[in-house]
Amino acid sequence: MSKQPDWFELDYLKQGSNAQQEVFKLLQKHSLLSKLKVYDPVLTGTVPIRIHVEESDLDIICEVHDFRAFEQDLLRHFSAYPEFRLTSRTVSGIQRMKANFLCGAWPVEVFGQPIPVRKQKAYRHLRIEARLLRLFGESFRQQVIKLKRQGIKTEPAFSRLLGLELEFGNDNDPYQALLELEDWTDEQLYLLKARRGLN
Repeated sequence: MSKQPDWFELDYLKQGSNAQQEVFKLLQKHSLLSKLKVYDPVLTGTVPIRIHVEESDLDIICEVHDFRAFEQDLLRHFSAYPEFRLTSRTVSGIQRMKANFLCGAWPVEVFGQPIPVRKQKAYRHLRIEARLLRLFGESFRQQVIKLKRQGIKTEPAFSRLLGLELEFGNDNDPYQALLELEDWTDEQLYLLKARRGLN
């Protein structure tokens, strides 16, 4: 079983699907990650794991402690892009800021909060979702994509397929339920798949 790529190196995109290669060229052409280098950026979401659909965007997460500097950088680098907008709010006592804009044909969201990116939920979700897709194969991937095309978000799609609300409860929070799988062994994950009767 192949191991996960280093998500901080973009070579996996260059060697990936047509859409991933397109995104690789876009990121390189516009220097999206290098412009954010000081914030330890990483591409998360659906494109890295090939479950993107027509409405998918490029999610870039960052570790930010100086939000004034981050805001200035976002404005300097990206405010000229179409549909640029900048928002900031505090959730559970943690400040977060994001910029949204169009880059070529792709919507982009740059998200920052004062948490190391490897500990942010988006990155943790990326890792467990990539592992599930690698273990469960193409049929499972297509089932995830089918649910996403029906308008279901990524984490709820995984949670529904795997019956995680039955497994953990978690007040029906699919985002937290998915994180419960981080420390599971491959054997435990295969048993979960078997319990759900997935092909």
